[in-house]
Amino acid sequence: MWGILGWIVFGAIVGVIAKLLMPGRDPGGFIVTILLGIAGAILGGWIGRALGLYGPGEGAGYIMSIIGAIILLFIYRMFRRRRPAT
Repeated sequence: MWGILGWIVFGAIVGVIAKLLMPGRDPGGFIVTILLGIAGAILGGWIGRALGLYGPGEGAGYIMSIIGAIILLFIYRMFRRRRPAT
């Protein structure tokens, strides 16, 4: 139970920091921010392992998680911008 809550809190922190570091209009609300942070941590861990910064089974640190979340926020904004307004 605490593992899931830990991921949600970590995702919220990382997602908010990524949105603060990346200027511009932010699509999505709080749930999107949490999901962005969690996915950013996963992406950051994958990138860190690919670069040899982390070993197998090690999670990403805050810096790589934020970098991963910024990458995902950039991609998310690109797709949201291309969608026609209704």
